[in-house]
Amino acid sequence: MLKCSVFEGQTGGKYIDRSVQNIMHQAVQKSGVDENATVHTLRHTYATHLILDGMDIRRVQELLGHNSIKTTAIYTHITDPMKKNIISPLDNLDLTK
Repeated sequence: MLKCSVFEGQTGGKYIDRSVQNIMHQAVQKSGVDENATVHTLRHTYATHLILDGMDIRRVQELLGHNSIKTTAIYTHITDPMKKNIISPLDNLDLTK
């Protein structure tokens, strides 16, 4: 299973979870964005953008380290309303000929 670290520590190793949470909290306060944004919000956004960009859900599952595809599928519910706006090339066919 592929695991990737978004944040790399000063010596090249991984940050401990609490350090990443503190960095995120400080960044959120400075930026003025939604004060409820968390590290998990970043993870959720990352997965959603991968899916919106067309990445296969199995690959997203692998990147997120999910054991079950059902867990990864949670991220697809956000994209479903967006899919309603997609125009199929078949919609533009002139079938009156």
